Formats: sequence, C-alpha cells, structure tokens
Amino acid sequence: MEARFFLRRGWLVGLILGRVGVEDFGRRRQIRWVMMAKKIAYRGKVQGVGFRYSVRQIAEGFTVSGHATNLADGRVEVFLQGDRDEVEAMEKEIGESHLASFIREVVGEEVNAIAGTKGFQIQ
Repeated sequence: MEARFFLRRGWLVGLILGRVGVEDFGRRRQIRWVMMAKKIAYRGKVQGVGFRYSVRQIAEGFTVSGHATNLADGRVEVFLQGDRDEVEAMEKEIGESHLASFIREVVGEEVNAIAGTKGFQIQ
C-alpha cells in the first residue's frame, strides 16, 4: 500500500491507493522549511587532492544545492543552500570525513540564498 502526503494551502493531503484524505493542521502546526545558505572556505592542502569531487559525493547524501570552487589563494570555497539542518549536517560531515586530514582552517558565514539553485556542482 502506497501513501503520499503533501501540503496544499495549509492542508495535509494524503493519497492512499486512489483515495483522498484531507486533514487541516491549522496555521500553528504547518510544516515550515528553514532555508539557509552558507559559504565555507577551507584552507590547507585542499587543491589537487580531489577535495571538490569528494564534497560533491558527500552532497549526494543530503538535500542541499550549491557548488565547490577552487580559489586563487589556494582555498576551496563551498556554497551550500537548503534546509538549515541539512546544511549544518553536511558541513559537519565534511569536517569528519577523510577530507579532515587536508583541512587546516575553516571559515564559514551565512549568506543570502540564491533563487533557482539546483543540484551540487563543481566549478
């Protein structure tokens, strides 16, 4: 039996085998996504070691969008955008992954989200 749920104008709608059920959760209980965007600069031996490729692989396990870019000063900048919990969890995962041995310094800051960003790219 398959069940799918989605929000539509404050109503939770469930589709189960062609039957439609509707339940109003009211304004106080509506699900809200807390969107955030963050730029994180990694310094260390982060260029020429597959750092950006590995960050993209890590991103596949999270619902985030963004990119990883080599900077002229030898750092790698990672831009992440998505649900706050997902962005923070991915940032933590990068720091705890095999990439940690290449990282000497991390500087991150919240920035404005970029509309229309989809997927995770290597730039």
